[in-house]
Amino acid sequence: MDVPFWVWALTIAAIVGMLIFDFVGHVRTPHAPSLRESTIWSAVYVGIAVVFGLLIFWFYGPQFGGEYFAGYITEKSLSIDNLFVFVLIMAGFGVPRELQQKVLLFGITFALVLRTVFIVVGAAAIENFSWVFYLFGAILIYTAWVQARSGGHSGDEDYKENAVLRFARRILPTTEEYHSDRMIVKVDGKRFITPLAIALIAIGTADVIFAVDSIPAIFGLTQETYLVFAANAFSLLGLRQLFFLIDGLLDRLVYLAYGLAVILGFIGAKLVIHALHTNELPFINGGEHITLIPEIPTWLSLAVILVTLVVTTVASLAKNRRDRADRPATGGTTPVT
Repeated sequence: MDVPFWVWALTIAAIVGMLIFDFVGHVRTPHAPSLRESTIWSAVYVGIAVVFGLLIFWFYGPQFGGEYFAGYITEKSLSIDNLFVFVLIMAGFGVPRELQQKVLLFGITFALVLRTVFIVVGAAAIENFSWVFYLFGAILIYTAWVQARSGGHSGDEDYKENAVLRFARRILPTTEEYHSDRMIVKVDGKRFITPLAIALIAIGTADVIFAVDSIPAIFGLTQETYLVFAANAFSLLGLRQLFFLIDGLLDRLVYLAYGLAVILGFIGAKLVIHALHTNELPFINGGEHITLIPEIPTWLSLAVILVTLVVTTVASLAKNRRDRADRPATGGTTPVT
C-alpha cells in the first residue's frame, strides 16, 4: 500500500484539527453534555470513520478497505471495554460530571500520541524481526485468557491506584478539593496540582496498559502502518462523547469481556499462524516456513469480529431483560399460608 507523504500529512492534520475543535467547541467551557449532544457527536465521529474507510475502499481496493474496517471495529470495541475503567476512575476520584470531558479529551490525546509511538516501534520491529508476530500473538492469547477469566465487569468494583499514580501522589503536592477545571493552582504562594490532574494521570497510565493489547491486535489484522494509525485514531476520536452516551449502559454489557476474549484469542491465533508462515527461528522447523495451516483471510476476520460483537450484545441485553423480569417476582411479599 503506497501512501504518499501528503496523504499522511493531510490525515494527521485532520485528526489534530478534530481534537482542537473538540477542545474549543465542547471542552473549554466546563459542562455536562446532554444525551442529545453526545448522540449527535458520536454519530458524527463514527460517520467520519466510515467515510474514511469507504475512501480506502475506493482508492486502494477491498483488501485494504476490509483491513481498515476490521481494525477500526476491533479498536472501537476495545475502547468501549476501556470505558469501564474510565468510569471507575471518575467515580474513584469523585470527578464532577461537568469536568469529566476535559480529563477524557486530554487522556484521549495522550493515548493517541502514545499509540503512535507504539505503532512506529511495532512497525519497525515487524519490518526487521518476523518473530515479533509470535510475541504479539502470545500477548493477545494471554489477554484473551485474562478477559475470559474476568467474567465481565461489575459496577461494584473499586478503582485501585497503580504504582505510577501512588508515586505521583508522593512527590507532587496535591490539593484536597477541585478548583473548577484547573490542573495547577497557587495556594499561599506555593503551587499545587489538583485532583483533576491526578485523575488525568490515572487515565494516562491506564492508556499505557490498554495499548499493550490494542497495538498487537491491530497489527494482527493489517501490517499497513497507515491503516494501523488511522484505525487507532478514528477509534479514539469520539470516545469522549461515547463515554457520556453509554455511561449508564456499560453495566448492561455483561458479556462484553467474553466477546473481547473471543476476538483477541482469534486475532492472537491468526498472528501465530502468520508467524509460522514467515518463520525464521532456527529452533522451530529448522528455521523453515510452516504453511500447513492456511492464513486467515481478512473477510473471515471481519466476519468473526462482527458476529462475535452482535452475539455478545444481544446476549447481554437478553440477560438484562430476564433479570428485570425476574426482579418483581423475587422482590414481592411472601405469601401467607
